[in-house]
Amino acid sequence: MFDIGFSEILAIMVVALVVIGPERLPKVARSMGQWWGRIQRYLNKIKQDVSSSIELEELRDTRRQVQAEAEEMERSLHNAGSEINHSLAMLEKELENPGQNPDKDVAPPAPSPLPPDRP
Repeated sequence: MFDIGFSEILAIMVVALVVIGPERLPKVARSMGQWWGRIQRYLNKIKQDVSSSIELEELRDTRRQVQAEAEEMERSLHNAGSEINHSLAMLEKELENPGQNPDKDVAPPAPSPLPPDRP
């Protein structure tokens, strides 16, 4: 994070020793270490919160996609079921009235193009 070398740390320690004094330096160093630890824990907690919120949003997006696909599948199955029911109704109608041809477009079977066998 910071680009501080050993010589800079040594210079900071010497200045702190001169400014703070040898009696209070251990207490100040201990409190600085505690503050540093708190800051690191706080930053790690923020990173975890951000990461979990990103994962949660990704899960929500995935759920939306799955729901949309499921709804589309349900509509497709419903349409297929309707078509099957319609076809069954037409077949039942045709079986009830075998003499009538409900489809006017259906032509009678074509005669065989082969000549009849002669003995």
